[in-house]
Amino acid sequence: MFGVYFGKYLEEKGILTAEQYQSVIEECKTSKVKLGLLAVEEGAMTTEQAEEVNMLQQMQDRRFGDIAVDKGYLTEDQVSTLLERQGDEYLLFVQALNEHNILTLDQIQKEINAYKKAKRMTALDIEALKSGDIDRIVPVFVKGSSVHPLVKDYVALTARDFVRFIDTQFRIENIEKLNEFKTSYVAGQEMDGDYNMFTGYCGDGKGIKIIAERYAKETFEDIDADVLDAACEFLNCNNGLFATKLGNEDVDMDMLPPLMRDSDTTISSEGEMYKVPFYINDAEVDLIICIEAKWKFD
Repeated sequence: MFGVYFGKYLEEKGILTAEQYQSVIEECKTSKVKLGLLAVEEGAMTTEQAEEVNMLQQMQDRRFGDIAVDKGYLTEDQVSTLLERQGDEYLLFVQALNEHNILTLDQIQKEINAYKKAKRMTALDIEALKSGDIDRIVPVFVKGSSVHPLVKDYVALTARDFVRFIDTQFRIENIEKLNEFKTSYVAGQEMDGDYNMFTGYCGDGKGIKIIAERYAKETFEDIDADVLDAACEFLNCNNGLFATKLGNEDVDMDMLPPLMRDSDTTISSEGEMYKVPFYINDAEVDLIICIEAKWKFD
């Protein structure tokens, strides 16, 4: 998922066009990291050694790893370990930028440092993004002592369900606390019990439509009741898993019928209300969460 975040930053800086950004993301889905790049990234080989082996490959019909072992640059065990990392999302993105002559490896590192500074991230935050592990990535954007622990758990589970059912190449942005939110569409649901919660996907409808199509495995022509219903089915699945998780912790939660709106709506709360932006194919859908307070639609 690192490429989704870093690539968007490069697009915003004008280093990538919107078309290049989408093309590189799509390419990464079907590519494998070259062994040379992996070896250099791991510090097992120098750039010069990797380039030498690449040159030898042009003259010999042999694999990179076999040549590197013969030259004494890598061991068989190192080659096996590196082969296991060929699906590394971070390195796939770096490889694509480099091979398309968009940025050199040195320039990529420079821009990563600039991205870290611009987004006020720590080295651990960057490593979390590079890892591709959703359970490490979510806390980068959903953090702070003022955020209700149940909300953190809910967003983490939602992100995992996005990976399972919607798209692996989405991005989540920083959580925001608010008291009022205006939207054109709502696909929501209330949960009641030991806690009272409202959760819903909101926005201009484009992101909700993508969720509906990916989950229902069906194409919808318009943003209509069928779209909202399909999005609510995904939300119901997500909330069912959340309620089951809480049940295992002796917390009782019941799910109420779906709540849908297809006109301008204002959601307001007297207490804790959060917005978590999700982006799928650059379409934004805002996850709104109200907890333990009176909330209403206007």
